[in-house]
Amino acid sequence: MEKPSIKQPDYLFEVSWEVCNKVGGIHTVLSTKAALVERKFLEKYICIGPDVWKGSGTHPEFVEDKTLFKLWRQQMEQMGLKTKIGRWRINGNPIVVLVDFTPYFFERNEVFKHFWINYKLDSLYGQWDYIEPALFGFAAGKVIECFYWNHINSTDNVVAHFHEWMTGTGLLYLNEHIPQVATVFTTHASVTGRAIAGKGLALYQNLDTYIPEQQAKESNVFSKHSLERITAENADCFTTVSWVTATECAKMLGRVPFLL
Repeated sequence: MEKPSIKQPDYLFEVSWEVCNKVGGIHTVLSTKAALVERKFLEKYICIGPDVWKGSGTHPEFVEDKTLFKLWRQQMEQMGLKTKIGRWRINGNPIVVLVDFTPYFFERNEVFKHFWINYKLDSLYGQWDYIEPALFGFAAGKVIECFYWNHINSTDNVVAHFHEWMTGTGLLYLNEHIPQVATVFTTHASVTGRAIAGKGLALYQNLDTYIPEQQAKESNVFSKHSLERITAENADCFTTVSWVTATECAKMLGRVPFLL
């Protein structure tokens, strides 16, 4: 029996709240592998992160390069997308697009209404620590959509890799608008699992006894849990980083992930 051929992507997008935004461990994961990935894909590897730098002086991790993708930049401007394109100041210096998602603050009710109608994504209980990442993911999906329709050939294989619940709306957006783009969703620990452990409760010892939706509501992370669960359900490929988190995700999110 012949082994099925494994297709290699021609373009790889990597989306994370921690691209050029060091707030947790995902930043380390991405920055340490970037040189290897960039060496393989060159300018067809594009990272997407939030434009949230508010410090004085130059951005410590990002340098803008207005010679990169001039046409794409113009097309995004025409779509009302506010972005910066440049390089990530890490080993490998991959191309980065930083997305300003703040213009969508005024449209958030319509955005979340759309996701409720189409996916039953419950954003009702989400506070700003949910709203901002969810709008960033939505904007990131539009950025990839713009690139796809203007720069991708019909024969190209495109993969968009989304990290953690904060990017989930981007994956859902692509599933609706460009389903031919293969989507990967990686979680490093579930939102609800983190919340349970954060309260000092035994997570893995009592894993079978927990009701995820009930725990999410009690921990005030229900909207985040809803987004994470729906993203895991709809991703073409759902992954995590260890068999321990795979067991956790299977319980909390209802889908058994692959291990990276």
